[in-house]
Amino acid sequence: MASYSVMKENRPQASRAWISWTLVLLAHLVLFFISYTLNQQQGVSQKLLLQIVTVLSLFVGLTAVGLVAQNRRDFIPAALLFTVSVLFVEAMLRVNEVPAGLIPTPSRVVVALYNAREVLMLDVFYTFVLEALIGFVAGIVIGVLASMAVARYKFLELGILPYASIFSSIPIVALAPVMVKAIGLEWPSKAAVVAVTVIFPIIVNVVRGLQSASPLHLDLMRSYGASPMRVFFDVRVPTAMPYFFNALKISTTLSLISAIVAEFFGTTGNGLGFRIQIEAGRFNFDIVWAAIVVASVIGIVFFSLIGALERKVTGWHASYRS
Repeated sequence: MASYSVMKENRPQASRAWISWTLVLLAHLVLFFISYTLNQQQGVSQKLLLQIVTVLSLFVGLTAVGLVAQNRRDFIPAALLFTVSVLFVEAMLRVNEVPAGLIPTPSRVVVALYNAREVLMLDVFYTFVLEALIGFVAGIVIGVLASMAVARYKFLELGILPYASIFSSIPIVALAPVMVKAIGLEWPSKAAVVAVTVIFPIIVNVVRGLQSASPLHLDLMRSYGASPMRVFFDVRVPTAMPYFFNALKISTTLSLISAIVAEFFGTTGNGLGFRIQIEAGRFNFDIVWAAIVVASVIGIVFFSLIGALERKVTGWHASYRS
């Protein structure tokens, strides 16, 4: 009797799930059919009708994705939202006959991404590995060492920390041209811009973390006769780790953005920022968007790696307890 009641309760949920997946598939098929059909012909007839159908398909797709998301907690709803949005943009651009020199369709971006893959991979090596990653590591090392000194000596805290907060608010577009002209057009100038951008979030967050150790824990360690070095590594460093990783996650996005922006003000002919700038001047916006997609994917992967490392190192923290 109990099993029958459970089956009776689960039946509406199963039917709703079936309906939501059917609507998602229908929205995808309609948007894909519109895009494929308009790709095979030159002109667009019945433009208003196609616009209405495209918008309705988007509405149905988003509603169905919302229904799917109510029963799932994985990446599937986000992936469905992405595919519906991309197909909608593709269909709407083709229905309105937007020139590729103004806004390219996602299919053109994918083709450009494949055709220019070797050039883009070389640009990734310059922008991410030589500029963003090296500057990121250099900024972390300098920032952590400065944070340890500031947390240890009170006069450094009073003299350096206020300026760190001020310098962290300097716009990248104001800092990049000065450093590029001073150091040169090669990649070290962009790495220096990234390092300077990363240093100050590290200092502000790590100092706050080192100083947030519980006084009870510090007194307990002193009562055990622990040395200052032991107190530092056993109490202050674990307390500062969540603050440190928060600074790292902020710095992952800042490092890539800083490297790309710095390339706008001078480079030797490589890098994602240079590619975006030069191809935008040529109205090759499909390659521009391909470079933007590559930069976005790298940024997401970089941020996800830091997040995974944070969960590995600070899994003991209360924020990860279920």
